[in-house]
Amino acid sequence: MTSLTGDTDVFSSAADNGSPEASVMFVGYRQDELPGIYTETHRQAILAVLAELAAEGWTLALRKVFDPTAGNSPVGLDTGFTHEHDIAGVFEAPNLEAAITGTVRLERAGWARLFRTEWLMGVKEFAPVMGEGAITNHGWVFLALWEWNDQWCEATPAERTEYDFECDIAFKGDLAHKVNIAGRHRMDWSHHWHHLGAWEIGHPDVADSAIRGHEDVADFKFTTSRHIVGRLTPLAELIAPRH
Repeated sequence: MTSLTGDTDVFSSAADNGSPEASVMFVGYRQDELPGIYTETHRQAILAVLAELAAEGWTLALRKVFDPTAGNSPVGLDTGFTHEHDIAGVFEAPNLEAAITGTVRLERAGWARLFRTEWLMGVKEFAPVMGEGAITNHGWVFLALWEWNDQWCEATPAERTEYDFECDIAFKGDLAHKVNIAGRHRMDWSHHWHHLGAWEIGHPDVADSAIRGHEDVADFKFTTSRHIVGRLTPLAELIAPRH
């Protein structure tokens, strides 16, 4: 699958080096309102499937995208404090076929009893980029989905390239905020969203400041976006039964 846009000063095409090629984003709404729907048995079954996926080459912790020596215990985002959904997160799978079958295995193990889930799958386009001096686990994650609008479709190739390099100014500002960017993932083969970006951030205020920088360079003149902010939390805690 080719990239929708070319490389810039900040972003370069992802290398074919045997690392996971596909992304699996999830947004989950809890639905275990009554006792007996979802139990500890289901939780243990989900954790067993996640252990199998890790052994099959999945990346289950965003930190590992930036540091291959980091642990791979599954991590999600606690988002219920500010969004209508309860959790979100991003895994990486070896390829799209593995991504699809892996989510089916999770659903059958008990995930479908716990969550009503949006699964969004994509292919890695751009390689991860490290922020300035950003070498530690940040504690928070910012997810951005965006799609090109009619104005982008009507723009000439030269106008699109000029726009990409204007946005690069804002992305350089993000890196100066010690934001780690997990590359870019192309989602439009299966969804109306064209791209996914996942950032490690030190605090929600960092996301707010960064988006103001993107507004300053008119990033959103060509896009519509959906943004999610969440606190990194072990998935084993996020899927604990209520009853």
